[in-house]
Formats: sequence, C-alpha cells, structure tokens
Amino acid sequence: MSDAFYAIIYLGYGLAFIMMGAIVLLEHVRASDERLRHALRPLVIFGILHGGHEWLEMLERPMLLPFQAVAPELWEAARLGLLAFSFLSLTAFGASLLSPDAAIRRISLLGPLLQGGIWAGGLLVMRGRYAPDALWDVVDVWTRYVLGIPAALTASAGLVAQQRAFRRAGMEQFGRDSLWASIAFAWYGLLGQLFTRPSLLPPSTFLNQELFLQFFGFPVQLLRAATAVAVSFFIIRSLRSFEVETQRKIMQLQDARLQEAEKREALRGDLLRRVVAAQEAERQRIARELHDETGQELTAIGLGLRGVSRILAQNSELAAHNLRQLEELVARSLDELQRLIANLRPSHLDDLGLPAALRWWAGETQKLTTLNVTVEVVGQERPLASPVKTAIFRIAQEALTNVIKHAQAQNVAITLAYNRADVSIQVQDDGWGFDVERALSDERRQSWGLLGMRERASLLGGQFILDSRPGRGTRILVVIPYQTEWPAADQGGGQNGDTPVAGG
Repeated sequence: MSDAFYAIIYLGYGLAFIMMGAIVLLEHVRASDERLRHALRPLVIFGILHGGHEWLEMLERPMLLPFQAVAPELWEAARLGLLAFSFLSLTAFGASLLSPDAAIRRISLLGPLLQGGIWAGGLLVMRGRYAPDALWDVVDVWTRYVLGIPAALTASAGLVAQQRAFRRAGMEQFGRDSLWASIAFAWYGLLGQLFTRPSLLPPSTFLNQELFLQFFGFPVQLLRAATAVAVSFFIIRSLRSFEVETQRKIMQLQDARLQEAEKREALRGDLLRRVVAAQEAERQRIARELHDETGQELTAIGLGLRGVSRILAQNSELAAHNLRQLEELVARSLDELQRLIANLRPSHLDDLGLPAALRWWAGETQKLTTLNVTVEVVGQERPLASPVKTAIFRIAQEALTNVIKHAQAQNVAITLAYNRADVSIQVQDDGWGFDVERALSDERRQSWGLLGMRERASLLGGQFILDSRPGRGTRILVVIPYQTEWPAADQGGGQNGDTPVAGG
C-alpha cells in the first residue's frame, strides 16, 4: 500500500488521541470524584504523547523529518521514547482507576515504575545481543510487548471499574460508554500491539504486521487507528457525565435550599406566633401587676387623701401621720412603676448607651442569682441605631436567661466589641453545654430563645454563631455589620423594637 494511505491512517490515528488528550485536559477538573480526577491526568499525557508518536512515524516513513538523513538514530530514539512514556502513562491511568483510595493510588504508581524498569533492563540486554541495523526494530517490538499490551489491558480493566462506579451512581449511559472504551482498549492492546513490525525478537519473527495483512487484508495500523477513534469517542462521551453530575448537584442544592427556605418560613411562622403569644402574656402580666399593686396602691392613696381632708381640721397630728404614710405609699408606687418601665425598656439604653445598659443588667442579674457576670467593651464606642442597640441588648438578655435556666454555670463573660466593619456581642459561660445540632433540629422541643436570637441578628443582616459542647460551656456570638440605613425597628413590631424575646 502507498505511503499516502499510511499517512492518512497515521494522521487520523494521532489526531484521535491528541484530541482526546486535549478535551480530557479541559474537562477533568470538573470531576467531583477525586479518584477519577487523578486518573484522567495520566490519560491526558498518554493521548498527547501517543498522538505525537503517530505523527512522528507518519513523517518518518517518507523521510520528511529535519536532518533525518544525517541522524536517523536521533529521530528513532525520540519516537521510541514517546511510545514508551505514552504507554507508561496509560498504565498509570488504569492503575489509578483501579485504586479505591488515595493510599492504594500512591502504591499503584509502583506499577509503571516496575514496568519501566523491566523495559530499560531489556534494552541493556538487547544492546549487546543484536546488531545496530536490527536493534531499532527489536526495541519497537519489545516496547509494545512489555509496555503496550499490559498498559492497554490495565486501562481496559480500570474502565470496567469506572463503569461499575457509574452504575452505582445511577448513570448507566456513561457506564456503557466506559465499557465500550474498555473493549476498544482491549482490542488495541491484544491485536494492535501484538502484531508488530517484523524483527529478530520472538514471536515477531512470524506473528507480525505482515501476517496480519495477509490474514485480514488490511494493515494493522488501520485497526489501531479504528480502536483509537473508538477509544477517544467513548472517553469523550463519558466526560459528559461531569455536566450531568454538575446539573444533578445543582438540582440537589436547589432542592435543599428550597427545603431549608420552607423550613425557615415554618420556623419564622412558629416564632411569630410565639412572639405574639409572648406579647400577650407580657401585656397580661403588666396589666395584672398594675391592677394588683400599683392600682391598689393608688386607690389606697386616694382613700387616704379623702380621709386626711376630713380630719385635717379636727386632728392635725393624725392628718400629718397619715400624710407621711401616704408619702411612703407613693414612693413604693413610683419604685414599682420604675421597675416595670425598666423591664420594658431600660432608660440606660437610651440615656447612657448600650455598654451602660449591659453593665446595669449584669448587675441586676448578679443581685438575683449566684452568677458572676462580667462585661467587657472592646474598641471605641460608636453610635448605633435604636433597633441595633435593642437587638443586641435583648440578645444578651435572652442569653443570660438561658444560662440561668439551663447552664448551671458559675461565670458568664459578656464582650461587646466595636470593630471596624461591625459590632459584635459575645456571651460565654462555663456551664454544662449541650449538643447544638440536636437542640436546633429537635422539632418536638424547639429552642425558641436561640431561634429568636438568630432571627434578630438575621433581620439586621448579621450573623449568629452558636458554639457549645456537653461539658464545655456555651458561646453565643452575634455579629452585625454597620450600615448606612437600618430598619426602623426589629422583629418586635414596636417603634423601638421592645417586644420581649420568646424564651425557652
């Protein structure tokens, strides 16, 4: 057959493998499977080197290489070097696919090294056994026997393993592509590399490409080119699995995001109902206290004043005594009103600022409990909008309430930090601690206090961080960025955001 016919075969043969290598190079980074991503890298090297070898052989046959007439051994050595290293890369590809984890994958690299050592040792032996004019054909045959056939069969076995991985992942179509690529590699190795050029190395003395041409009627190079095209086609088709996998992950993320949004909306609705219930309970408590204490005291003051007006002219000393008692009663009423007002919204928050309000509340907590509460302010105090001050104060209040109810702690440290881009509040105790994931995911017993704190931070564009472990205490950190415009009020619905936090 003519040189032009062989040139077309080598051109298509090399082009198929080079295109495969280039496309795999561009696409392999999208693989989420680390094993597959690492395995495809030596396949890139094989495709480019082996395709280059075929093009080099295409130019070598008609003596078109530069200085080929002067130094033919140089080009022959370069061709055989490309052939050997391409086969070693193909072995690394198959071995990586067969490795179930990273440790075995590192050990599998010994396969190409051992294979290369056997090949190099054979070259040293053949150099002293064969004449120079026959040596290059012997080396070509030796390379295909020792490197080419094992490499193709290893790649075939690796693609079978990948086919099973695709099937386990529910991607049967790409599993079939891997299986067909495996079959093409097997044919490429068993037939394409077994029928070599004639040489003095058995069995190529009779089992060679001339016998193949006589038996099948077409050159073995055509078979190699056909299997190369098949391998490249099915390998490239299997790369579409990366896009399918990406789309699947996107859909899974979208579904997870939708479920999270639905769950968040359900929690928000439950939290809103809890807040409304807490508002009503707080109004009932205030009404009850005003009726039972302040209202009765005001009634007593009114009756006392009428009594004084009747006896003032008759007994001035008794009237003066009654007035002193009424004065004490008025003082107690004022104290009770101030306590109610402070519980609703401490005047320290508006008059003296957030740090002063936190210190005042820490002092009040220490009076009523055995907790040792410390307040530390970090950074230069900056003016904050009323919703922000209220949210931070209520979060600290709720955190302290949770410590008193559940933590069995001895010490609580509150840190208010004015940072460059945000303001943060941290409440840390040395109590029992708890399992955060379990507490937030338990639908039967929702942690409404924690959810309320997170909701307050979220509505102001902030971040809520909860860190706790059983036996290691609890740390609550809320970070709220500075903004040019703040909401007019937080989730409480009042002008100053003073809705009580739903505890629990």
